[in-house]
Amino acid sequence: MDKKLTLSLDRAIIESAKSYAKSNNISLSKLIESYLATLTEKKRNSTEITPLVESLSGVISLDEDYDVKDDYTDYLIEKYK
Repeated sequence: MDKKLTLSLDRAIIESAKSYAKSNNISLSKLIESYLATLTEKKRNSTEITPLVESLSGVISLDEDYDVKDDYTDYLIEKYK
């Protein structure tokens, strides 16, 4: 349910925000709502492993002596011949 909110802001900021909203085809209310939602949403822990990633872990097994850098170097050499 939407609710009205009255804000007191600097006139120049209001005009600049209106101009930005208009140039991006969004209402000023939606712009502010989106900003506040982004600002207040809980930040995900960057070390959190999602269920999808967890389910894919261990799907590929490589030899212990496999060198990813060497393989990638060989790939680039072939690609740019």
